Amino acid sequence: MLIAGNWKMFKGPAEAARFSGVLHTMLAGTKGVDVVVAPPFVSLPAAAAELRESAIRVYAQNVHWEPEGAFTGEVAAPMLVEAGAAGAIVGHSERRQYFGETDETTARRGHAALEAGLGVIACVGETLEEREAGETEAVLRRQVEAIAAAVPEPPAALDVAYEPVWAIGTGRTATPEIAQEAHALVRSLYPVGRILYGGSVKPENAEELLAQPDVDGALVGGASLDADSFAAICLTAARLSRS
Repeated sequence: MLIAGNWKMFKGPAEAARFSGVLHTMLAGTKGVDVVVAPPFVSLPAAAAELRESAIRVYAQNVHWEPEGAFTGEVAAPMLVEAGAAGAIVGHSERRQYFGETDETTARRGHAALEAGLGVIACVGETLEEREAGETEAVLRRQVEAIAAAVPEPPAALDVAYEPVWAIGTGRTATPEIAQEAHALVRSLYPVGRILYGGSVKPENAEELLAQPDVDGALVGGASLDADSFAAICLTAARLSRS
């Protein structure tokens, strides 16, 4: 299983270093789960330095498809490698909603990151309006097929995260049955190794979500900002992976 913590626009370099040290201690020796944290760009080197001797990997929250160029505000994959990042998230719903990310640019970003030797968590998911209109399957199919077109044979370094947009930061969570149904659909469309669930995951609901047969981990938002909560989710995943 993979548990990834997306810190979004929280934790500057000093706080990221302190938090990473605490997390390293709390999860030392834990087996059966891969753990990723995704700090803001400016905090990547601090987190990577603190976690250098740890099994916890550091991902960026975004990456551009070009190795360099006149793209103000963007960060290239080679820069992330130099900063100590092991991977990147692409296509997060907040990137799609607020910054014009599309299925095509998500796929291009993911492909570029993989080509640079980075791991990738590619996000897909429907809005509340799309779900209520019965369009969930069509939306997921469109988003997944865009990734598949850019990366026809998914490597082990590529994971997909299903994040129902209506369950992100709202306190609402997809039922285990809804999560399982969506994950099974994604797997039927694309033979990716791991599919993570993202959408208000917390210690209280982690076990029932992670116990679903096609749920291979979680992309955690708010609960990843608290060391106790995030460690609890990681330990639940480790326990389930051994059972």
